Amino acid sequence: MRYFDDLLALFFPRICPACGNSLWKHENCICTSCEYYLPETGFHKDPGNPVTDLFTGRVNTEAAAAWLYYSKGGRVQRLIHALKYKGRKDIGVHMGFLYGQALKDAAGFNNAITVVPVPLHKKKYMKRGYNQSEQIAIGIGKAMNIPVDRHLLLRDRATDTQTRRSRYDRHLNVENVFRVPFPEKHAGMHLLLVDDVVTTGSTLESCILALGAIPDVKVSVACLASAVL
Repeated sequence: MRYFDDLLALFFPRICPACGNSLWKHENCICTSCEYYLPETGFHKDPGNPVTDLFTGRVNTEAAAAWLYYSKGGRVQRLIHALKYKGRKDIGVHMGFLYGQALKDAAGFNNAITVVPVPLHKKKYMKRGYNQSEQIAIGIGKAMNIPVDRHLLLRDRATDTQTRRSRYDRHLNVENVFRVPFPEKHAGMHLLLVDDVVTTGSTLESCILALGAIPDVKVSVACLASAVL
């Protein structure tokens, strides 16, 4: 079996999607060096962080944070690109688990009882075959030992990409596109809303407004990366 694995690695080498180098046998989906040098924000330790500021005065959150800094051409962008467009669901689960280990001891996050991924519209879900935010949510849920509910929040309308849109246009693009089918069923819950990258917060704001239909709900926000402008 060992020789077969070595032969397989020769013809189909396992490559770190962040740097392009070959992975060692003991390494998961990201090489040890890239994982060590991931640009962590520490936002989950700071109640007044830039992600929280996006929602202040607009919607109510218990806490909001992003784990990594997102920069064009950087490790994090390459990882998220592979997660979203190269079928690398394992990246989302692995990085979500690492993030969840930090969140399980962080005030404002550690009392959440259910993880809710930002949903894709069913057409995009069928085309891609999975929801990248759900993969991150699965990893976070495993680390925090709480369930993931992908049906709690639904997306009723497909929207164009948010890339290169102004903040106002982003807000209009996702206005009233989410809903909670059975809000009373989730009354009093503390939900952890999860997405891949936060920029202006428009999509998350729309999600939080929809979750507001749940009586006495509490919402915290956890994004894998922050590209806050």
